[in-house]
Amino acid sequence: MNKTIRFYWDIGSTNTYFAFHLLRPLAERYGANIDYVPFNLGYVFRHHDYALTQEPAAKMKNRKVDLMRWAKRYDLPFQVPREFPIKTSRVLRGALVMREHDLEVEYMDAVFRRYWEEQDATIQTYDGLASTVEALGVKASEFEARAESDEMQKLFIETTQTALADGVFGAPIMVVDGEIYWGKDRLEFIEDHLKAE
Repeated sequence: MNKTIRFYWDIGSTNTYFAFHLLRPLAERYGANIDYVPFNLGYVFRHHDYALTQEPAAKMKNRKVDLMRWAKRYDLPFQVPREFPIKTSRVLRGALVMREHDLEVEYMDAVFRRYWEEQDATIQTYDGLASTVEALGVKASEFEARAESDEMQKLFIETTQTALADGVFGAPIMVVDGEIYWGKDRLEFIEDHLKAE
């Protein structure tokens, strides 16, 4: 039976951009499935009484340099967005909507590209997401209505609660067989886990 990697993500996480691109070829190599779980990272941060803005200034100063090293190493067209952070709940609920159309990964590809490569912060609005969902064959008005529905709001709360129950404290977090792997730089450990099988 193929392993499943549960991938907890929020579009507002820089490291999730890299993990999203680097995890897929690894999973494919070992025949593992990826279960994408959008969750409210801001809520989880508040739950754990953590604020990104309170990190040491020296660390924050180095952050862009380090991210650009990753972009160069893996030949990814990553750019630090001009507008950061953004509100992410519409994008995340949108992923749950697109899952119903079997277009979840295609949608994720598009929104990660638009925000982290093209610096397009309009994805935080339904008007901004409209062109992406329409290009994928979903009517924008129906997408918005579904994303705003009580059912989808409840499902998004549930995915966030599932994240907390799984011990999630940041993004990206990948869970395999109950073991947590945090960050874009833990993929070698995930590979070791998959190899051991």
